[in-house]
Amino acid sequence: MTTTDDRSFPAALAALDGIEFPFEDGPGSIDYEPYGEFDSAEKTTEWLRLWTGNEDLDGDAFRVFAQDGTGGLVASWLVRPGRPPADQPVVFFGSEGETGVVAGSLGEFLWLLAGGVGPMEAVEFGSEQGEPHAALRAVAEEHSGIEPRTPADVLAAARAEFPDFSDMVSSWCR
Repeated sequence: MTTTDDRSFPAALAALDGIEFPFEDGPGSIDYEPYGEFDSAEKTTEWLRLWTGNEDLDGDAFRVFAQDGTGGLVASWLVRPGRPPADQPVVFFGSEGETGVVAGSLGEFLWLLAGGVGPMEAVEFGSEQGEPHAALRAVAEEHSGIEPRTPADVLAAARAEFPDFSDMVSSWCR
């Protein structure tokens, strides 16, 4: 249900390119691999159909911009008509079927990362706190356009605003 096919990559996401995300087993790890552009409409549709087993779907409502090491994907969910991807919630689709909304906007997502929590860690492990990351905080300060937030606050707000996201995605699966 999108009203635009805006695939211009936000500067905030481009600013994540080149930052080394702390990945190791245990606390403080962020399994996050940023892209330099959104996946194409064709690639997004192909992925969503494979992920759900539903050939009737298209990927118009998503702009995929990152992955984790297992193949889970991070995307802007274009649920707010007429608004750019940066103003849309950020969602996670895990490689084993996990789903969740991790931020209400790209700005909030930057604060999630800055606080040391990645989308996979939030959805798969329920992490709401991590070890703050200075380089990611600098990106959030420059590009978020909002006051600092803790990962717990970001996640609580996103879950409160979109409590039925996982159920909706489950309903698409065949």
